[in-house]
Amino acid sequence: MANGHKAAVAPVTGAARVRLGHSELSVRPIGLGCMGMSQFYGSADDQESIETIRSALDLGVNFLDTSDIYGAADIGLATNIRGFGHNEQLIGSAIKGRREEVVLATKFGAKLNDDHTGVVLDGCPEYVTAAGEASLRRLGTDVIDVYYYHRLDRNVPIEDTVGAMAALVSAGKVRAIGLSEVGPDLIRRAHGPCDHCAAERVLAVGAARRGRHHRRLPGIGHHLGALQPVGPIRADGGAETGRHFRRE
Repeated sequence: MANGHKAAVAPVTGAARVRLGHSELSVRPIGLGCMGMSQFYGSADDQESIETIRSALDLGVNFLDTSDIYGAADIGLATNIRGFGHNEQLIGSAIKGRREEVVLATKFGAKLNDDHTGVVLDGCPEYVTAAGEASLRRLGTDVIDVYYYHRLDRNVPIEDTVGAMAALVSAGKVRAIGLSEVGPDLIRRAHGPCDHCAAERVLAVGAARRGRHHRRLPGIGHHLGALQPVGPIRADGGAETGRHFRRE
């Protein structure tokens, strides 16, 4: 502010919670997506980012969203690459000693290619397991609350990928699973491998960008545990409206 004083920000009050599908998890209606602290939106200071996350927790925000690729997804476009796993490590530092306050969501499926010049997709069951273990280490936790399949690897049947994710739930390393940017047919197919797991801990979550799948989601019924829209608020602070959607 011009007078040098910070504006007072009121903490989140009341008991407003949103239950994530059929899981045991509940979150505040507004969460904090942390991608911009590691890539795409210009330079960022790690200590300032950590303080921002902690301030959000102080204000009552309890849902943090990240991905193992955040920090490296722009490797072909930028020069200030923070590195694969940077965002998870950042969050791990920020929530140290406060893990019980956070519903923590991260993602896998996008990784660097062999020569680290670009990003490739990997949905192989072996990679699911390895990526999950690596994310747990970077985040400094023994369980991930929501584990998303970030982008579809079309070379691997989704049943195989989700089966490996469900195994992480059975092992107590993940509480709920989610799918990002997939349509109703894939959500239906992915639901099958989860049947052997405790139903209250497994989600089929469709995260659709800018309405891409929104018109088709009502038809999938009970298979959709919850919907986390991607990018409902534009980077400039304006709300998305129909005029920003495009037919795909």
